Amino acid sequence: MDQTEFRLRFTLHPLAKQDPAALPHQGLRKAAVLIPLQEIDGELNLILTQRPMHLRAHPGQISFPGGKIEASDPSAIMAALREAEEEIGLCRENVDVIGTFPAHNTFTGFEITPVVGIIKQDFTLRLDPGEVADCFTVPLSFFIEPRHRHRKEFLRKGRYYSVHFIPYQQRFIWGATAAIIDHLCRHVSLPEEIR
Repeated sequence: MDQTEFRLRFTLHPLAKQDPAALPHQGLRKAAVLIPLQEIDGELNLILTQRPMHLRAHPGQISFPGGKIEASDPSAIMAALREAEEEIGLCRENVDVIGTFPAHNTFTGFEITPVVGIIKQDFTLRLDPGEVADCFTVPLSFFIEPRHRHRKEFLRKGRYYSVHFIPYQQRFIWGATAAIIDHLCRHVSLPEEIR
């Protein structure tokens, strides 16, 4: 799928008011992530990062650039753009924000607002080693294929939770990142692609 087709599909489908996977509870820490889409050889790719092993929270996990919404951030969109610039060197002026998804609540205590953005021009990665151990791209077409996206129920503190996961090559994408990817794919898929 190229940028033109993605934009068309994204705007044709109405955005849900609430993430169907959101867990209702109060007192969540607000965060935002950028879903950066980059066209490479005529095909859109998602840019993902891997967190360093030295971090206390979610070491080694695959994630989108993003983090906590600071008091100085005027919006979730600006927080996501700021974090992407700090973490991978993606200048905020180089991102065309085309929308946001409803906040995704996690059982680890975060309310994450996903911000969808298309990268306007190629850029040079500058990874912050304190936040990012690695950065890589995955073709959106891989994620669109339903057989690549999985969900399993887990029991935690007497309650069942759905956990999304996506194996990709030698990597394992799971949790909120996989759930947000699933939401994105369902949003832009045609009926015959959902299965």
